[in-house]
Amino acid sequence: MSEKKILEERSLILNRRNFLGKAALGVGGTALASLMGCSFFNKSEAGILTPANSISGSKGALSSLHHPAKIKRVIYLFQSGGPSQLELFDYKPLLNLRRGEDLPESIRNGQRLTGMTSGQDKFPLVGSQFDFKQYGKNGTWISDLLPYTAKMVDDLCFIKSMHTEAINHDPAVTFFQTGSQQPGRPSIGSWLSYGIGSENDNLPAFTVLLSRGSGRPQGQPLYTRLWGNGFLHSLHQGVQFRAAKDPVLYLNDPKGTTKDTKRAILDKLAALNEKQYEEFGDPEIQSRISQYEMAYRMQTSVPDVMNIDDEPDYIYKMYGSDAKIPGTYAANCLLARKLAEKDVRFIQLYHMGWDQHDNLPGAIEKQAKDVDQASAALVADLKQRGLLEDTLIVWGGEFGRTNYSQGILTADNYGRDHHPRSFTMWMAGGGIKPGISYGETDDFGYNIVKNPVHVHDFQATMMHLLGIDHKKLTYKYQGRRFRLTDVEGHVIKDILS
Repeated sequence: MSEKKILEERSLILNRRNFLGKAALGVGGTALASLMGCSFFNKSEAGILTPANSISGSKGALSSLHHPAKIKRVIYLFQSGGPSQLELFDYKPLLNLRRGEDLPESIRNGQRLTGMTSGQDKFPLVGSQFDFKQYGKNGTWISDLLPYTAKMVDDLCFIKSMHTEAINHDPAVTFFQTGSQQPGRPSIGSWLSYGIGSENDNLPAFTVLLSRGSGRPQGQPLYTRLWGNGFLHSLHQGVQFRAAKDPVLYLNDPKGTTKDTKRAILDKLAALNEKQYEEFGDPEIQSRISQYEMAYRMQTSVPDVMNIDDEPDYIYKMYGSDAKIPGTYAANCLLARKLAEKDVRFIQLYHMGWDQHDNLPGAIEKQAKDVDQASAALVADLKQRGLLEDTLIVWGGEFGRTNYSQGILTADNYGRDHHPRSFTMWMAGGGIKPGISYGETDDFGYNIVKNPVHVHDFQATMMHLLGIDHKKLTYKYQGRRFRLTDVEGHVIKDILS
């Protein structure tokens, strides 16, 4: 057969295949849209199927919320490394009374240990060197390390019975952020961007801010996949804002490029990508178009939201002196408030440095000082602006720390290993009962004795507050329907207002 004939036959096959595939998809999609009351042509309708010329990213996959939402947005203050609940929130005087005694086997009960302490002959109990006092209407115990948080306890809900399976940092952080210990799943922010979209057309639905603490400056690293989109379209990945001249990489135009020139380039690129989409039907092509357009709009919106020079002096006093230093936790908390004002859906802060295997008393004092004032200020600032009622703030790490010392216990020094069996987080904002503590650990601070809360329970509750049934927001990939909470998770109804 001649080359010309081969090309003709191939062309016919491709045309037949494309026609049948697109016709089936088009007719089926139209029928589905009709049944669900969605429109292909009305930008104002948040249907599953949206017009190609709509502002991409503003609509989510859900045609409507599963139930009325209590909040519009989430600010997640992730404390990477595993803060010690025993030094901060979970007051256990028995550990000081029995200081130096070996952890009873009846308490440990054969729990798996990390390689850092599994070889120890003894596990000497050690209590906090810092005092605790009771605050608020319910007499919540808070460490002297957190004087600003202590003043806010009536606005906070402490969950003292968190638990997880992962015992090492990377799988534990990945589990909290994606619902799986294995890399490759979409992060929480990506799921929300996919499911309910954005309320701001000029900023990403999912933003990320990083800071490094003074407790352990060279501690555990973080990886960009923690805010990745996994198998969802790349439109839903988190966008990292940096403390640098260019807050978002590759956003600025080369020198000499005018706004009109940039607009013309984007229009040509969009036309080329649309032709490719018509040929292949790959939705990732449309994501690429959307990302170009979002970057164009962000050239104006990002410098505005990242500029904190106009903040009044009382705001800097509220957040602390570090708020004027770009890249610090305090500065990022202030930026989180500004992003919340701009209706960014999911604002993720990561603060590193909590992994204190040794020299814990000195290290945690510095680390707590990094975050205490700014975390409390963020709650107070949102509250005074009327934003706390429709915002959820979450504070916590990937696991807790052991009640025994890692390595040698001395009169004034000790460390703590990873402890996934029980630890503390706090939440504040819309839909959450303020001023309560939920869950309880034993007198050793080792095991949960009341109201355990799993990672998937926390994720399910957060989604519930956003109007999402965690079992119903799914994405089919490689023949299986995935969701953030995998096959688990229960809404913690007792902490809901």
